[in-house]
Amino acid sequence: MRGSAPFGRLFGIPVRVHWSAPVLVAVLAFGFGGQTLHAWLPGRAGAFYVGTGLLGALLLVASLMAHELAHALAARRAGTDVDSMTLWALGGVTRIGRLTAPARALWVALVGPLTSLLLAGAGLGLGWVALRTLDWEVPAALLLWCGAVNLLLAVFNLLPAAPLDGGRVLQAALWWRAGDRERAERQAGRCGQVLAVLLLAGGWIALLRGAGVGLWMLVMGGFLALAAAAEIQHATIGLAVRGRRVGEVMTAPPPTCPDWTTVARCLAESGPWRVAGAVPVVDFDGRPSGVVRLRALLAVPDRLREQLRVRDVAVPLSACATAAPDEDLSGATLDAALSHPPLLVLADGRLIGVLTTADLALLLRTRRPDRP
Repeated sequence: MRGSAPFGRLFGIPVRVHWSAPVLVAVLAFGFGGQTLHAWLPGRAGAFYVGTGLLGALLLVASLMAHELAHALAARRAGTDVDSMTLWALGGVTRIGRLTAPARALWVALVGPLTSLLLAGAGLGLGWVALRTLDWEVPAALLLWCGAVNLLLAVFNLLPAAPLDGGRVLQAALWWRAGDRERAERQAGRCGQVLAVLLLAGGWIALLRGAGVGLWMLVMGGFLALAAAAEIQHATIGLAVRGRRVGEVMTAPPPTCPDWTTVARCLAESGPWRVAGAVPVVDFDGRPSGVVRLRALLAVPDRLREQLRVRDVAVPLSACATAAPDEDLSGATLDAALSHPPLLVLADGRLIGVLTTADLALLLRTRRPDRP
């Protein structure tokens, strides 16, 4: 996710924090300390509500990370790569590789909400014991609040609408039943769009009635609408490329840039590929050495552009998405082409073509039936 920074590792999995994550902590701290605690434990000092609210927010953030960690560990056990876990304003996001079987996808989707349900049960149970048996009001308030919110998160996440976990469960079930992953993904995305419309409509009604929850519903509805549209687009591309090889769709010969060229000269001659935003770079022997992106070139200060070479700011070949021309353009290859464009097409170590999002868009247009 763009705008996030590394924040260590959990079980070897990179953890990242988005710039919007402090907004999440602030909202949770205000909701718990500024509203819930005032109602449960009135008459305390202001510092008490601020400190306890912040502690409750951090406990809930830890619960969110436990939810995402469960997804990540289950995905790794299912045999796919886990790129990262990211905390942001609307919760957490775990980026994993492509799962190869519906049963595995079903388990990876379910394990997160199940973790939240376990945390909810533990919080509510321990909170009840702390309140009724030990008469510990503050720990009981923390535990009961965290347990209740985890329960709400688990129930909301299980709604059958992508990209929520319930949408992933629906997608896996449809995939299992019909054997068509892309069509199942598109159907789950449609359900996500329906839920987004309901949230947006409910948010406007709530705001008109003066309820603050309406703003949250609008933000969540907007996020679901965008994410569901992306799910449907991904599934549509998957259907379009089914049965095709990389070499059938790639651009050949590919535009290239010598990696020993200065940044200034590359920018001056980058007109043909400015629209794509990236171009492969080659060494003296004509072999690919990586990809340079236009934004990386533009980020170089003017005083350094005559000194730095393109290879100094290029993404190395080891970090680029690559494929052979006879590879099936689906599954992990398609995911790589969409997430790390351009996809470099190599044969015997030589660059023979590139696959860009523009190539995929052209394929979609040519396969779309004519309309009056």
